[in-house]
Amino acid sequence: MENKISQEELIPVQFGGEDNDCSTYEKAKAVIVPVPYGKTVCYKPGTENGPRAILDASRNLELFDDELGKDTYRIGIHTAAELEVHNFPPEEMVAQVEKKVASLIKDSKFPIIVGGEHTVSVGAVRALAKANKDMSVLYLDAHYDMRDSFKGLKLSHACVARRISEICPTTIVGSRSFSKEEKNALPNPNVHVFNVYDILDIPNWKEKIKDSVRDSLYISIDLDVLDPSIMPSVGTPEPGGLGWYEILDLLHYIIEHKELVGMDIVELCPIKDMVAPDFMAAKLIYRLLGYNFVGGKKIASKKDNNGTKKEGQ
Repeated sequence: MENKISQEELIPVQFGGEDNDCSTYEKAKAVIVPVPYGKTVCYKPGTENGPRAILDASRNLELFDDELGKDTYRIGIHTAAELEVHNFPPEEMVAQVEKKVASLIKDSKFPIIVGGEHTVSVGAVRALAKANKDMSVLYLDAHYDMRDSFKGLKLSHACVARRISEICPTTIVGSRSFSKEEKNALPNPNVHVFNVYDILDIPNWKEKIKDSVRDSLYISIDLDVLDPSIMPSVGTPEPGGLGWYEILDLLHYIIEHKELVGMDIVELCPIKDMVAPDFMAAKLIYRLLGYNFVGGKKIASKKDNNGTKKEGQ
């Protein structure tokens, strides 16, 4: 019997599940770029399925944000067609992500990269660092990802923070696993590290993290920064991670004080019939867009990275 592809599978999934006037590319402030890639993973395979799982879960989001009391979707959230890079070597995949993000910058759009493994972040950072000369990266991850190479690859999910720190200053937060090589790579003048146990011992940890990054900021979130009790669907889980309200508290505080130029959510490795982690990832994206575009800011300038006034301000 011939396998048929349903019409639903042929149609790109709009984040939030609704096509409306706000979600057209022309009107949207934010553009989600799905990058289904998992070629360098070394433990649990399947991160290439992460973007579709997040988009599918996003259909069930309550679009009225209960914390912010606003309809975040009205800023305009457009979902681009996924980048067809599944079988590309890492260098070509990163180049395609960089090219796509550069086009979004040219069109004054706020990019959200949805992975896929963490290597996808390198392309986004390359493009945004060229447009924002004084940018730094807040890198939330259970691992340092500071190897110079891994299994012969310079562009590997285990080397992402190393490659990013060669582009711009990088602050790693939530880490709790690293190799001797990575430990010996520090201290590095371009890298700040806040391990989970450091956070527990520092009363003003949010302020310390804020002070370690520049005003122009890209946020990269590997979902394994969260504790596996609430986020088991990752390629390389590590016990002892952040909780839901801890990550929201930190990122709300950071976004209040910095100008966010882009972000990514990566490393979701969906588990069959376990939808809660997929939904959590989708809600995290939506909540952070709310913080950035409709939430209050505590900085003098109330414009986004493209000079657009924040909604409601």
